[in-house]
Amino acid sequence: MSDPAPAPRPALGRIAALLLSGCLVAQPMALAAQQPLSASDWLSGSVRGPQRESSAWRPGDGSRRPDPKGQPSRRAVAESGAVGPVQVTRLDQTNPDHTGTQSAGRAGLPADLWQGSDPSALAAQVLSTPARLPAMQNLMRRILTAQLTPPKWTPDQATDQGDGAVTGGSGNIAGQLFLARVDRLLDMGALQPAQTLLAAAGPGEPEIFRRMFDIALLEGDESRACAIMDSTPGIAPSFTARIFCLAQTGDWAAAAVSLHGAEALGLIDERRAILLTHFLDDAFVDGAEILEPADPMTPIEFRIHEAIGQPLPTTPLPVAFAQSDLRLNSGFKARVEAAERLVRAGALSHQQLRAIYAEQRPAASGGVWERAGVMRTLEAALVSGDLRQALPRAFDEFRRADMADLLAGMVAQDLPDSEDPDTARITALLQAWQGMRPLPDAVEPIEKLPPPDAPATAKGEALLSAMSDIDAALEGDLARAARGVAQMRALGLTQDADLAAAQIALLSELAGEAG
Repeated sequence: MSDPAPAPRPALGRIAALLLSGCLVAQPMALAAQQPLSASDWLSGSVRGPQRESSAWRPGDGSRRPDPKGQPSRRAVAESGAVGPVQVTRLDQTNPDHTGTQSAGRAGLPADLWQGSDPSALAAQVLSTPARLPAMQNLMRRILTAQLTPPKWTPDQATDQGDGAVTGGSGNIAGQLFLARVDRLLDMGALQPAQTLLAAAGPGEPEIFRRMFDIALLEGDESRACAIMDSTPGIAPSFTARIFCLAQTGDWAAAAVSLHGAEALGLIDERRAILLTHFLDDAFVDGAEILEPADPMTPIEFRIHEAIGQPLPTTPLPVAFAQSDLRLNSGFKARVEAAERLVRAGALSHQQLRAIYAEQRPAASGGVWERAGVMRTLEAALVSGDLRQALPRAFDEFRRADMADLLAGMVAQDLPDSEDPDTARITALLQAWQGMRPLPDAVEPIEKLPPPDAPATAKGEALLSAMSDIDAALEGDLARAARGVAQMRALGLTQDADLAAAQIALLSELAGEAG
């Protein structure tokens, strides 16, 4: 873990025996089944607590019940006449759908992109629209982070939409599009843009808080995650989150009492209780029992597995978990593999991957080691100016791994003109993929259809549909992709359409096995 270890933990059983009897009062309750609110299943339940948890109380805060006479407890009485801290509410942020981290103009999008669309349908479309071409990944990130005029909604529009709401009660859908945008960024593994977007809206709402907490955990910053929980009044984290943060701050006694109390009241399931017991009780430190990972895995359980000495590989997990392997305490191979995966998802820049490749010499051969090796050779060749051997070798190696587009993103802008035919051909392909030059004569462009009439409203739906059509090129449906490119041109996104068309035409040249 990236943070200093908390104070040594005492045995859980001893703490429970001493404290449980005097500190907890059982309250029978039938808990309603909880459905995940997040579009990303791996975020489900990692912070959200039972529905009855509606206060900001934390274990160790003491009782906040009124006294038997119905009067407020002494804790509610001011201790002095001093002026307390002033709380500020931003009146312009009542609908988080308006939140963005860049203007529409900077994103190259019309400000009225969302106008004329149903918010619920639009949110679903944002989550389901594929974006596998790098040109479309870049466009998708701009769509998700742009500050656009939110679609109009009324409370009676969303009578049955409760779980998607951020503000305005369980019936409103204000904020549903905002959450869909954040979750789409998380599905891409783009934690920093998602965190910036959430911070712009403020952590005061439960669904925003949950995501900020989980992002901090995925980035390996447990202290920040717990600080977010402690500094967010009115938000009720789950017992797992409470127990985890109590232990992080060294309050093992309160963590143990909370765990046993939650078990006694049926507020925590058996599997998670076992995991937390291993986390809190030092009697399990030298044990040989390997705990079965949850499915789906959540960020907080992922961190607990790491804390108990049973770290989990990130490869089978959603791509956002790969961000954990970018930490400097991860091995070189894990860092490279995570960076490659994140770049392919559009969550990490090509230059960050290039820097990681250069961190050290390969320790073996084959696979990721081979790509790291050819990159070191290519970097030296770029300095010397002689690319005749290094560039074809690097191109073949990356193409063999179906990663020639990563190579293009890393070095295309640094490739000089060459008189060597093979080197010149590869340079032309890589630079055309990046939109730096026209397609080579030997590459056949996709059919250029006349643009249809641009829609006067619901432009966002039309754009997302066009992106889905363009993505069909990766399945071989070039006719549908050509229609998507034409629709994008009709919407005024000519540069994005041109780059998408070029990358579609180059797919056969860059993808697959090297010849």
